[in-house]
Amino acid sequence: MRILRYSDTTGSVQLGAEHPDGSVTRLAGELFGELSDTGEAADVAKRLAPLVPRDIFCIGLNYAKHAEEGGKGIPENPVVFMKSTAAAQNPGDPILLPRKLRSDRVDYECELVVVIGRECKNVSRDSALDYVLGYTCGNDVSARDWQRNGGGGQWVRGKTFDTFAPLGPVLVTADEIPNPNSLSIRTVLNDEVMQDWNTDDMIFDVPTLIEFLSSSTRLLPGTLIFTGTPHGVGFARQPPVFLQPGDTVTVEIEGIGELTNPVVEESL
Repeated sequence: MRILRYSDTTGSVQLGAEHPDGSVTRLAGELFGELSDTGEAADVAKRLAPLVPRDIFCIGLNYAKHAEEGGKGIPENPVVFMKSTAAAQNPGDPILLPRKLRSDRVDYECELVVVIGRECKNVSRDSALDYVLGYTCGNDVSARDWQRNGGGGQWVRGKTFDTFAPLGPVLVTADEIPNPNSLSIRTVLNDEVMQDWNTDDMIFDVPTLIEFLSSSTRLLPGTLIFTGTPHGVGFARQPPVFLQPGDTVTVEIEGIGELTNPVVEESL
């Protein structure tokens, strides 16, 4: 199922099922419980991020070619950082370039995002996908100057400004994506393809990430895992390419769809 979260013309937040012809019918029930299709046409006034995240775990340097372009070796264990849940952004809403803590080096990163559907802890790699509700597109927007130089050696400051975690356009349930490590993934910036690769290049595949993150740690329903980005990011280009006011950036993942956001300056 392709689950759409939206607000209707009354401002009420609803869930819907998006069908192959583009139509949407309203769903009854809870995202982490039972859902049923009412068959009623959905009153979609605005598309929202597919869920409100519980936690957001992110993985760095998880594609072999991306580690190579950044001059990094292959990590022994997954490189883990976190984003604030307040960084989540809706499809179609703007990515804000920070101006209070100014950054002129804001980068895009297309990523497959895993949505945990039920509580798990110490799960094995073999059973890890049983705990996945589904998948969505994510953009791990990154202020490279704050990531590298302004965070005291930690990445979080440069990764968790407001709007730095766009999500969408839908959540595709796990039954429709039996192998999350066999999907084409790309970023398009102003009609130019910047990243174009496949999730089979992950150093640590999705089951391995869930096993690692759940080790001695509870992952709760609604936990998101940003699984890393392929090569082609802006900072590694010659000359570097960073997001500018007026840009439009789209993340495309096979079987999920397109997540598009404009880019504007933060207003103070």
